Parts: sequence; C-alpha cells; structure tokens
Amino acid sequence: MKIVVASDSFKGSLSSEEVADAVLDGLIRPFPNADIIKLAVADGGEGTAEAVVKAAGGTMTDADASDPFGRPVTASYGILPDGTAVIDVAAASGLTLLSPGERDPWKTSSFGTGEVILDALDRGCRKFLIGLGGSATNDGGAGMLTALGVRLLDSSGEDLQGRGCDLEAVESIDTSRIVPALKDAEFTVACDVNTPFCGPGGAAEVFAPQKGATPQTVARLDKGMCHFAAVIQRTIGKDISKEKGSGAAGGLGGAFMAFLGAELRSGVETVLDTIGFNQILEGADLVITGEGRADFQTPKGKTAAGVLRRAKARNIPTILIAGKINHCPELDAMGFTAMIQTAPDNMPISEALKKDVARNNIIMAIEKLLIRSIFSPGGPGPRK
Repeated sequence: MKIVVASDSFKGSLSSEEVADAVLDGLIRPFPNADIIKLAVADGGEGTAEAVVKAAGGTMTDADASDPFGRPVTASYGILPDGTAVIDVAAASGLTLLSPGERDPWKTSSFGTGEVILDALDRGCRKFLIGLGGSATNDGGAGMLTALGVRLLDSSGEDLQGRGCDLEAVESIDTSRIVPALKDAEFTVACDVNTPFCGPGGAAEVFAPQKGATPQTVARLDKGMCHFAAVIQRTIGKDISKEKGSGAAGGLGGAFMAFLGAELRSGVETVLDTIGFNQILEGADLVITGEGRADFQTPKGKTAAGVLRRAKARNIPTILIAGKINHCPELDAMGFTAMIQTAPDNMPISEALKKDVARNNIIMAIEKLLIRSIFSPGGPGPRK
C-alpha cells in the first residue's frame, strides 16, 4: 500500500512537517509495511518556504532584515536547486512578529520583505516564489518598494517611508533608482485570495481589522490605498485598484504586479506544482491531508482543497484530519472519503494547541478512528 501524507500546518500548534510526522506515527503500527510518503505542504501562507524546500530539495538561509516596525530580525527563506528563492512575506513582515498590543497596520511597513529579496538577489537568485500569507501590513507594498530603490515622494519632494500612514501623502513615484538586478528577475506570487487593492471588499476593509486596525483606521487606510493606486496608474500606466489578488497581504500583491511584473497564482496549486505532487501521487492508494480548522473556508483555495482536487482526479480516496471541524454544506460537499476531528469537543483550545497534545491527538485519531472506520469490513478502504 502506498499512502501519501500531505497536510498544511495546524496553525498555532504544529508545522506541516510535524503534522505529517504525527500521522506517520499513527499509521506505522497498523501498516508497518506500507510505503508512506510524508510531505510538508502549504497554500502560500506562513511556512510555505520551509515546506517547499523540504519537499522539493534546496536549503534554507537567513537574511538580516527589518520587522514591521523596522527593528532588526533574522528572516529565513529557501533557495531551490534551480536557484529559485522561496520567500514568505511573513518571515520579515509577519503578524506573528508583533505582540497583540503592537498590531497596527497604520504604522507597519513591508520594508523587511524588500530586504529579503535584496539578499536573494545578492546570492544570484533571479527567480522568486513569494508566499503572501500572514502579513502585518496594509501599506500597499510601499515599504517593500522603498527597500528595492523606489522613491515615494510627497508634495514637497521629500521621501516617505512607505508605511500605511504614508499612502495618503504620496504625490509622485520615482523608479529611476530601482535595483538593476530586478530587470532580470521573475516573480511568481502565491496567494489564495481574490481581494482587490482598495475600495469595497479591498485589502483594508477585509484584512486590516485582523491586523489591529480600528474602523476609523480602516477608512483612512482604504483612502490611502485608493490614492496610492491612482498615483501608480498615473506613473506607470497600470490600474491595480480592482485586480483580483492585488489586495493580498495588505496590497503587496498589487505592488508585485505593478512594479515587478509578477504573476499571481493559487497558493496551493503553485506549491503542489513546485514539489511535483502529481508525480508523487502515481500509484497511491490513499491520501491524508489536513489543517488546523476545517470550515467554510476550506474549499476556497486552502491546502486540503488543492490536495483533494488532484487526488480525486486520480480516483484516490482522500481523508481530511483537522484539529476542529465545523461542518457546513460547502465543506461536506467537497467529497472527502472521511473527515476526522483530532481534538475532543470538550478540550479547551488552549490545551489543544499545545504541541504534545496536538501531536498525541493526531496519532490517536489515526490509530483509533481512521483505521477502524475506513479499513473495517464494509468500509470504503483503499483503492484496489
């Protein structure tokens, strides 16, 4: 029997690799002779770089960068054997780098992400895969652009830092000093949202509240984003205001599109293509995927949805495990062979998020629930 384990992280608890290890431990006793392939996968959010490097080969390296408030931080990113740099925006510009009391997209900047790109360019990388999830910013990518040599000028010709609060004041954009190596660089941006840059349903309205913005700040940020989009259009002739995905990561998607010619692609599909997932599925009898919480968002470009889609195309039974499952019509209609919740309903979230508890819950779920229900006589079982 060939079993492929390809799970996203259980956010706040276990990395995707740790989830796969726990599933492996749950499978190995009932199926000691099975060919079990475990993969760390992601959907473009935090952990994408590490997952891709582990699955596709390559190395992780560190860059000196700035966190969302400009403080020094060491940001890790991956370099694949073909020289592609795999960078998580969250590594330098992530929400997890800030304490809950610090979160304020009015003051934060994506400057650090630009510094990581510069580090990769200095190492000779000219192909980039960028994961946009988990940012703490709503600066329209202005901070990243300033790190790359783009000048954002106010009405007096003074340079702006590129924070969320600076967008309203941008009157002109000078690209004459942009880093020359970027002319030869190719960017693929992995994201799983269709959010536009600004306006109703835009980056500020959808994401800024999660990053600490008050309703008043959301309104000011959106006003600044709309103004910034207009200046971009006036400067380089590209209107990103309503482009799908341009509002990802607080507008970083739009900055990559407008200034770096990036192609925006589904996060999970890009990751699965990069690691050669279709080839890995050849001859598989069962696929196990998972995420921390399964709910109405799972079908909307999440890792489990991408894994299921490719497995179903090959008629391979696919099981979903999740710390918590909130059943809904959208989730139940996806077509998983089974869905198994690993954390007991009466277990407090604070307890379920502990690494050792989450790991043991997964092992127990695999051994006791999955094996009994799926492989019992009359159950669907693996594909013959």
